[in-house]
Amino acid sequence: MSRGGGKGLSLKDKLDGNELDLSLCDLNEVPVRELAALPKATILDLSCNKLISLPSDFCSLMHLVKLDLSKNQLQQLPLDFGRLVNLQHLDLLSNRLVTLPVSFAQLKNLKWLDLKNNPLDPVLAKVAGDCLDEKQCKQAAVKVLQHMKAIQSEQDRQRQRKLQAEREMEKKREAEQRAKEAQEREVRKREKAEEKERRRREYDAQKAAKQEMEKKTKKETVHTRKPASSSRPAQAPRHKPSWSRSVLRVLLFVLFCILCTLAACKLTELQRQPLCVSVNTLYEDVVAALQNHKTLQNLLQHNSQQ
Repeated sequence: MSRGGGKGLSLKDKLDGNELDLSLCDLNEVPVRELAALPKATILDLSCNKLISLPSDFCSLMHLVKLDLSKNQLQQLPLDFGRLVNLQHLDLLSNRLVTLPVSFAQLKNLKWLDLKNNPLDPVLAKVAGDCLDEKQCKQAAVKVLQHMKAIQSEQDRQRQRKLQAEREMEKKREAEQRAKEAQEREVRKREKAEEKERRRREYDAQKAAKQEMEKKTKKETVHTRKPASSSRPAQAPRHKPSWSRSVLRVLLFVLFCILCTLAACKLTELQRQPLCVSVNTLYEDVVAALQNHKTLQNLLQHNSQQ
């Protein structure tokens, strides 16, 4: 194992029972793969090296019970450092740590802790206190675990509150979306109803205009036919003769018969018949009577002059 890379010399040569001492090796990185191949090495000493950080896969070394990282240059621990659940003894003396990861609260088996000579956050430094003897270091482990559990609980509550707020916000957004969709549906429904009403009014207007046009056309047709209908009364007697016309026709027929009889009695050989003699005598008497009547004479003269 070289000083810089941590490889070369086999780690098995440094293994003493269950303790593996890698202190004072000028290591700037941790040989995690080789350490994982030695599950018997439950005590690991990495003190007095040049470690600035620990790789994330370092937390896979769950077999570790005692870990010494003192006198390095560690600025922070991996976020999942709490996976080292079997860890009981942890020495972080003289590093550059300011805070601890929240997962530190999961180190339920931790019994001993040293955080001296680190630029810790004032609250964390006060909680950790001094680690000048065994009792103080054990108290530091208990108090820091309680502090980190409180921080973890508070973060869990904040996370829960955040999730609750997000859920409420999501519900609010969903409610607003539903309200918006309902409003849009109502607007579309109202627009559809208005469009339907507009089409109905247009239909009624067109129907009324058509009816008005039909009435106007009908009136014009009636006015156009009136002259023909006005001439019908003159022709009506042809179809419906009045009683005076009937009487006139009868009189004309009787007159025609008399004239025919008279002509027959005057011009034919029937004039010697008794009937014709009577007719001729009656005719001559009538003519003589008419000639003696002055009014008829004047009328006859007037008609003759015309």
